[in-house]
Amino acid sequence: MDGIIIINKPQGCTSHDIVQRVKKIFHEKVGHTGTLDPMATGVLPLLIGKGTLCSKYLINHDKVYNVQLTLGVKTDTADKEGTIIEEKQVAQEVFQKEKLEEVLHSFLGQQDQIPPIYSAIKVKGKKLYEYARKGQTVEIQPRKIEIYQIQLQKVEVEQKQIELQVACSKGTYIRSLCEDIARKLGTVGYMSGLNRIQVGNFLIADAISMDKLEENRENKHFIAQYVITLEKFFQEKLAIHLEDRKLELFLNGVKLTQKLQDGNYRVYHNGKFVGMGIVQNQLLKRDIILER
Repeated sequence: MDGIIIINKPQGCTSHDIVQRVKKIFHEKVGHTGTLDPMATGVLPLLIGKGTLCSKYLINHDKVYNVQLTLGVKTDTADKEGTIIEEKQVAQEVFQKEKLEEVLHSFLGQQDQIPPIYSAIKVKGKKLYEYARKGQTVEIQPRKIEIYQIQLQKVEVEQKQIELQVACSKGTYIRSLCEDIARKLGTVGYMSGLNRIQVGNFLIADAISMDKLEENRENKHFIAQYVITLEKFFQEKLAIHLEDRKLELFLNGVKLTQKLQDGNYRVYHNGKFVGMGIVQNQLLKRDIILER
């Protein structure tokens, strides 16, 4: 089975753990387009079989998160998994809706963000969390990100918590955003909850839990309902229909003349989806092939 399946990742396991469990169900190569922290939940698109060839089309997707931010406490990992390293008073006026929304609004748009030290970004060949675990300091370069929307969802004054919904670009670290928001509110804070509800066009409403997937592992019809085929994934792309001889040439890597605009196209033969091709300078070359 080739395609994409959207998993609703549970808390307490890594994205790699989920990949391994899905491999045992499909008996196919399985990959992901970006990880979620163990404490995070929500949308985790997995690529199955030939679907792994689609990764280049998925890595730049924007994302939407529901976020819980706890104020007054700072941890070394910037989330609830870390050790408390600082505590600070939180003024009551911080929780006034107008004050919160003013601060949140200031984070909209393009900006430089410094990733957390506990992250997998590599500096001089080592992941940042490797430096952190050894107590070593390292210079972390800021990265360009964009916050498209940030909305206040809920305020819990007694728990010193606020809940937000954040729509952002690829590469945004919500843990860093939480610390930056807390700092602008005059205190410290950490990300105490994170649920990813959208990755590109993949929605939490279309995701399946691992428990449900494993319960129905022998029911191929049931599982097929949750697998997005490559044909469906690329359904908005225009189609090219090839006859026998041209199909043979196409599959063998020969470039075919096609007077079309540059871009990606679905390729068909006798009404059957063959895969994806790329047109450049009016030449069609193969990209993703389902079968030969």
